[in-house]
Amino acid sequence: FKGASVNLFYAPALIMLVLFSLYPLISGIGISLTSWDGFNPEKIFVGLSNYVTMLRDANFRMTLINTFIYGIGSTIIQQVLGLGLALLLNSKIKGCNLMRAIIYLPALVSAVIMGTMYYFIFQYDTGALNTILSALGLEKVVLFQNATTALIILVMNSVQFVGTSMIIYLAGLQGLDQSVVEAASLDGASGWKMFWNITLPGLAPSFTTSVVLNLIGGLKLFDVIKVLTGGGPGYSTNSVSSYISIQYFDNQNAGYAAAMGVVLFIIIAVVTTVMNKG
Repeated sequence: FKGASVNLFYAPALIMLVLFSLYPLISGIGISLTSWDGFNPEKIFVGLSNYVTMLRDANFRMTLINTFIYGIGSTIIQQVLGLGLALLLNSKIKGCNLMRAIIYLPALVSAVIMGTMYYFIFQYDTGALNTILSALGLEKVVLFQNATTALIILVMNSVQFVGTSMIIYLAGLQGLDQSVVEAASLDGASGWKMFWNITLPGLAPSFTTSVVLNLIGGLKLFDVIKVLTGGGPGYSTNSVSSYISIQYFDNQNAGYAAAMGVVLFIIIAVVTTVMNKG
C-alpha cells in the first residue's frame, strides 16, 4: 500500500488506543448489561435493568447534581482567576516569571496531597483553622459534617489548577495579532473596550481549551472527595465517580457501577463535543 511504511508509525498509538480506551469502553458497556459482583466469573444478563435502577436511585440523582456543581463551579472559578492572573502577569513587571511559576506549581502536586492539606486545615478536632479559632477564644466551626460547606470546600479546592488555566490564557495573549492591538490603540480603544472587543474575541480558542479541560476534570472529580469527605455526610458530597467506587468495591455491584460509568462517559463526551463545536 502507498505510504504503508509511514502508517506503521501509527501502529503503537493505535494499539494503545484499542487496549486502553476502546476495549475498556466496550467491555464496560457489556458489563453494564449484567448483574455481576465484580469477582465471580459468572455474569447474569439483565438487559437495561441497571439503567432503570439508575433512574430510580435518589442517591445517583444527588451525585449527578453534585457532579455538575463540581464541574461547572470549578470551571467558573478557574476561568475567572486564570484569565485575571494571565492578564496581570502578561505585562512586563518585575518578578513576573517567578510569580507565574509559583501560581502554576500547585497544579504539579497530586490532588490527593492537596486534599490532605485541606483536610488538616478544615478538620473539626485538630484542624489548623479550628485550632486558631480556639486559641482566640472563638467557637469551632463544623465544616465537613455540613453538606453545603463541604461542597463549597470541594469546589474551592479547584483553585489548585488555576495555574493551568493561567498558562493557557497566557499563551493565547502572547499569540494575539499585535498589529490588530496596535490599530485598536490608535483608534482610541483602551481598558475595558480593548479587552471586550479585541482581547476576549482573540482568546476564544484558549477559552474553549481551558473550559473543556476544566469541565472534564471537574466532572471526573474523585480523589479529593475520597480524601476530604469520603462522600459524606451520607452520600451528600459524592460525585458520580466516587459513587461508582462505592457501588463497585463496597456494594460489589459491578454491573450497576459500569452503567453509571457509561452514563458519565456519555455526559463528558456530549459536553466536550458541544464545547468544541461552540
